[in-house]
Amino acid sequence: MRLDKFLKVSRIIKRRTVAKEIADKGRITINGKVAKSSTDVSVGDTLVINFGNKTLTVRADDLVETTKKNDAADMYTVLKENYKETF
Repeated sequence: MRLDKFLKVSRIIKRRTVAKEIADKGRITINGKVAKSSTDVSVGDTLVINFGNKTLTVRADDLVETTKKNDAADMYTVLKENYKETF
């Protein structure tokens, strides 16, 4: 499954266009490698996503084409969530 679609379906990022923009700016890595929006995500991959002052590390647990809001969180496990301090 494409990275931008995974982020949208799993509801980590609400809109696919936003997911595409973030990925194409080089702010997402999969298994330590910078990923573009068209990069394939597989079960077990570790994604590190940099949002402004937040860094989210997740593991892809399931890949489904569509999901309900309540089941979206089952697609991934949050491994780490860091916030940069701003002064």
